[in-house]
Amino acid sequence: MKSRFQLFAYLLALGLTIALALPNVARAKEPASGETVTDMAASAKSAILMDADSGTVIYEKNSDMQLPPASITKIMTMLLVMEALDEGKLKLTDKVRASEYASSMGGSQIFLEPGEEMSVDEMLKGVALASGNDASVALAEKLGGSERQFVAMMNAKAEELGMKNTKFVNCNGLPAEGHMSSARDIAIMSRELLKYESITKYTGLYQDYLRKSSPKPFWLVNTNKLVRFYSGADGLKTGFTSEAKFCLSATARRDNLRLIAVVMGEPNTKTRNAEVSHLFDYAFAQYTNVPIYKKGDAIGTLEVEKGKVGSIPLTAKHSYSVLLRKGDAGKGIRHELVLQPNVKAPVEIGQSVGKLVVYRGNEVLSEFPVESPLAVERAGWWTLMRRATGHLFFAG
Repeated sequence: MKSRFQLFAYLLALGLTIALALPNVARAKEPASGETVTDMAASAKSAILMDADSGTVIYEKNSDMQLPPASITKIMTMLLVMEALDEGKLKLTDKVRASEYASSMGGSQIFLEPGEEMSVDEMLKGVALASGNDASVALAEKLGGSERQFVAMMNAKAEELGMKNTKFVNCNGLPAEGHMSSARDIAIMSRELLKYESITKYTGLYQDYLRKSSPKPFWLVNTNKLVRFYSGADGLKTGFTSEAKFCLSATARRDNLRLIAVVMGEPNTKTRNAEVSHLFDYAFAQYTNVPIYKKGDAIGTLEVEKGKVGSIPLTAKHSYSVLLRKGDAGKGIRHELVLQPNVKAPVEIGQSVGKLVVYRGNEVLSEFPVESPLAVERAGWWTLMRRATGHLFFAG
């Protein structure tokens, strides 16, 4: 009897020991993001890892530290160009003439001659692949009239995006006093640039040529080697100066998850690429994106008072999704469109009209701003009268 009791106690103790050990094994396989990723960005002065769709920060290290961004600056240059293309202010076929000033840029360049012309398409390749300082200035002068005016546009856009630790002095990132940014701000502008999906046709290329019809075409090789060697990588921009050291804002997509990783102040390209790869590996292994709406999906209708049209159909301007750990995906996720009440004409394109709120149970996971896709002018008195009398006659 006693031996049976002792055996039972032994087995019970053994079972408790195993049960207590198992959670530790599980935690080792799926540790907290900060515990795992810290060592992976150990050499960077500053770093951040972000989900591109939702803007959720997965990991950060000194992410608000002001540092020289070097050629990562060109992400804002490309953003303003893509914005102008989207708004019809520029076309990819438009010719861009290189000024003497643009041609004088040192550092990385595509060796533009004064007066040489290339299309916007070719200049974008020169910026995205070869990090051409001369191509950046040529595009800046085309869009802003002068680099100085274009830089003012860059800073205005930075303020609009909430980039609190950024001040641009030039459009290419060449060393200049006061020219600063931060890993968080760079991730913010990278995320904005990626809303223009065609940009990865440039940033994701590994090689291409300029001056193809000339006897000696100019070979472009992407300064971001991850686009060739890391599965899913298709951008965005490298940077290096002796002051900034080696910097990179990189993006990669697998399935429905797109990530942005920014590292600043790395000691060399090998470490820079390795640490970004480790950050990506971690996030792709641990997280997934749960889509709420795809770009172009109908999400609701906005009623407009006293407008030429009475309502505006609302569609997803880009994909809306939430970042969740694998295994949690889809459990109890719901969303609600919350529109501003009594919206009156006139309504401007891009005007904030509400938000899309995503919940898990009663917990708010994310909020996305909803903007008007159309401009609605105020209706004239005759239209309003007809509308009112129509309601009178047909009410009930």
